[in-house]
Amino acid sequence: MKKNIKKLEKRPFFTTAEAEKCGISRRMLSYYASTGEFERIAHGVYCSPKYASKDEDLKWEDLAIAASNIRSGVICLISALVYYDLTDEMMREFWIAVDNDHSKAKFPLCHIVRMRNMELGVKKIELAGVKVKIFDVERTIIDSFRLLDIETAMKALKRYLNGDIGKPNIKKLNQYITALRASKVREYTMALIT
Repeated sequence: MKKNIKKLEKRPFFTTAEAEKCGISRRMLSYYASTGEFERIAHGVYCSPKYASKDEDLKWEDLAIAASNIRSGVICLISALVYYDLTDEMMREFWIAVDNDHSKAKFPLCHIVRMRNMELGVKKIELAGVKVKIFDVERTIIDSFRLLDIETAMKALKRYLNGDIGKPNIKKLNQYITALRASKVREYTMALIT
């Protein structure tokens, strides 16, 4: 049993199902939570107070927990803008996109956004030691124009085009504009480039 506990202590967080796979029953998990061996951070999600994370991991740990606990969720909009350093806004809640058909997606401090075309621009990254999905920069910028205020979207587009986060991929941006039917973004892009 101690060996299984040690295994879970090396992870930033784990679910009830993952604990059961390690041979720890739900009843034992509740017991360990009551004794302080584990800490319950959300419904069905636990962590060990002994987990030693890097400072950089701490910054993203809560977002990683939220994204990995929403089935087929993808980090989007404000959370993605913060990750790519395309906004000065604070991430007060975690923005997670789910498919339009997805029923009852819920997690504490999450802003769930229902979207179509969930495959376009999705990439996998490692956040606080956990593999999660996030929309790439170009998709995030276009979604910002579609779903956020114009000021936030324009600031993100300017930073992107100025090369603040690397060389902009205008061809990819234009492909996404067409695929997502966001022709207004093309006008803003042309105005900033010329």
